[in-house]
Amino acid sequence: MLADDPEELKAAAGLSRAKVSFLRSLAEHVLQGSLELDRLDELPDEDVIAELVAVRGLGVWSAHMFLMFHLGRPDVLPVGDLGIRRIVMRRYGLDELPAPAELESIAEPWRPYRTLACRFLWRSLDATPA
Repeated sequence: MLADDPEELKAAAGLSRAKVSFLRSLAEHVLQGSLELDRLDELPDEDVIAELVAVRGLGVWSAHMFLMFHLGRPDVLPVGDLGIRRIVMRRYGLDELPAPAELESIAEPWRPYRTLACRFLWRSLDATPA
């Protein structure tokens, strides 16, 4: 990744300049040892998030998705996910999208299985009423 020409990567993969920059930043962190991917599964969720968001281009949402889908953590609530916020707004009869703190409060009873609850909620976005 780092040895390849960024413009060639952009063209070959159909990525934006920013995405190529973010991928290169990730590669740099891994090669420098400041992000040890193999040990992330040993860390608590908050530490994994902190390590991932230190990489340019990776935010909290990306870290939450990594925790849920790569590390299989059972109790992750992606408060910044638009789909989750929309479906909670609908299901809970809210007038507007819930703010992160409000979503945290609503989802408190879902502990310790907030990941599973979110997967059901995402799935319900695709469901077509009979």
